[in-house]
Amino acid sequence: MGTPDFSVPSLKKVIENYNVKAVFTQPDKPKGRGKKMCASPVKEVALQSNIKVYQPVKIKNESEIIDKIRKIKPDFIIVVAYGQILSKEILDIPKYACINLHASLLPKLRGAAPINWAIINGEKFAGNTTMLMGVGLDTGDMLLRQQVEITEEMTAGDLYHILRNKGADLLVETIDKYSKGIIEPEKQKDELSNYAPMITKNTGKIIWNSASKKIENLIKGLNPNPLAYTSYKGNIMKIHKAKSMDVDSKKVPGTVLKADKMGILVACKEGSLLINVIQFPGKKAMNVEDYIRGNDIEEETVLV
Repeated sequence: MGTPDFSVPSLKKVIENYNVKAVFTQPDKPKGRGKKMCASPVKEVALQSNIKVYQPVKIKNESEIIDKIRKIKPDFIIVVAYGQILSKEILDIPKYACINLHASLLPKLRGAAPINWAIINGEKFAGNTTMLMGVGLDTGDMLLRQQVEITEEMTAGDLYHILRNKGADLLVETIDKYSKGIIEPEKQKDELSNYAPMITKNTGKIIWNSASKKIENLIKGLNPNPLAYTSYKGNIMKIHKAKSMDVDSKKVPGTVLKADKMGILVACKEGSLLINVIQFPGKKAMNVEDYIRGNDIEEETVLV
């Protein structure tokens, strides 16, 4: 059970190693200007492998689908970013377990967007955790974990690709060891938990009255999408890349201190931010050095 691109390496690895009887994914959705109906990445892989695909709107409410799962008599139900909640009725079906791959070092960052928030929060490490599924949100007993260092330049996109590929290997290892009874499930310590809520448009709005390092982490944590943004003279300016600088200023936070080939230097509550790559509505992303050849970014303007 899975839906986005993140789930694809896991599905492929499970297909390579086991007999996959069925794939469950979200219903096709309209995309693009033409609103053409598009299948999920997981569905495309399943069809290429001639595996039966089911796309319930709400799986926990569809008794016919639940009956079909019972008839399959699965040893395992594997869930990777499916996007739907499973009822206890479904969780009780498999012979061994329902196992979920979650892209955080649980109990940290339970919830919808752990990869983004690991970087936004300035974490030094991220990772994957496999766990037994319960009725709570990412609260089940942990099985195996793998840790990845978050480097200084790493964006959410970079971390996403690392974890999606590493997670596939962790999942196969978990299935193999759990079926042989050689993993001891570990209860999560709820007091150490926090949540990674869904990313919204408002998440990306830069608050200049913040430390420059905090703003840099927000920009990296929302790259490649939806991207952090500010407003320059009433126009939305999306920021792809920026660097925190130890340059303090007495100017109002958000004030453009300098705009040259090195970038746009903006005053923050603590330090300054050097913006390197920007994008205005209807335009491509550009290095500031290239942008200012044909456009002005006026010093003393306050970004909001």
